[in-house]
Amino acid sequence: MTIFVLGYPGGMGGANTECWHTVKLWRQAGWEVHLIPTWGRDERWRGRLDAIGAVTHHLPAAELEEVPGLAGAVVVAMCNGNLWGVYGRLRKLGCRVVWVNCMTFMFPDERRAAQEHGPADAYVFQSQFQRSMLEPELARIGYRPEQGHLIRGAFDLGEFPFCPRQHRPNTEFVIGRLARPDLDKWSSNTWPIYAAIPYAHRKALVMGWTERLAGKLGKPPSWATCLKPQEIPTQEFLGRCHAMLCINGGARENWPRVGLEAMAAGVPIVTQNQWGWREMVRHGVTGFLCNGDQELAYYTAHLAYDERRRLTMAEAARAHVERLADPETILAGWQRLFDSLGTAWSKAA
Repeated sequence: MTIFVLGYPGGMGGANTECWHTVKLWRQAGWEVHLIPTWGRDERWRGRLDAIGAVTHHLPAAELEEVPGLAGAVVVAMCNGNLWGVYGRLRKLGCRVVWVNCMTFMFPDERRAAQEHGPADAYVFQSQFQRSMLEPELARIGYRPEQGHLIRGAFDLGEFPFCPRQHRPNTEFVIGRLARPDLDKWSSNTWPIYAAIPYAHRKALVMGWTERLAGKLGKPPSWATCLKPQEIPTQEFLGRCHAMLCINGGARENWPRVGLEAMAAGVPIVTQNQWGWREMVRHGVTGFLCNGDQELAYYTAHLAYDERRRLTMAEAARAHVERLADPETILAGWQRLFDSLGTAWSKAA
């Protein structure tokens, strides 16, 4: 069987990076993968995809029907809103569509397309929280529970070597925050929470900073370093951090990849006791789940003062990610999904 992916990997955003990790996992299993960029591509990613044997079909949207083998194939879209603009055309081609939404809400275009052409053939949820949020809404467009599949996001730990940064008492303690420059990803209380951390040598390092974001959070304090989106590689960013303080400003996290990346790299997480974080972080073991701003500041300081516990937590978090991202478990979930579509299975090289 050939899997078509509508969309393309990228370096920023959970769905873009999940696309890369998922395609790589499928290829490692020997499954044939073709990608249709919508409607542009980054040549740097083209090279990486070519290297693992994935096929790219780059063509204008008007020529979608000309893609060899697309008619009747399985098409997977990972939180790519461009799907809904061509959804009717894919239906006419007899494609079986798999929608991987990384959000906890339905898109307006998704509703309109489903009302006209029916729901997708299968839906992937990365967390139980996301499933509980979306299924009631999906039921209104004809979704049936058997169409839903809980599959954790693919994650290659080899791309995030475990290298926790050492910290000595009474020295600089760097607390990171990394997210897209979407205002809902950032709390307006970011700087007050950092300022409330009872450790004199705290430093903030954030990446994803824009002027628009500054309009919400305010001018960065003198002890904060703010980097533009993707200013440095994520691995380098994490290597500069002793801990990650993940605070959202409205977005309800489903299965935040920044959490997987930080835990894999050896950077303990302090975050909100809400949403998909509860399924990713084990409080007091692999990170801290906090109820309110005071707890966020308190537990961050705890990591600054107790180096032994911080490193023990980092090791536990790495082992936890290995379980959450077990490739055999994730592949089995995808195979069950494809089998549910009545797909004749073949492992083409």
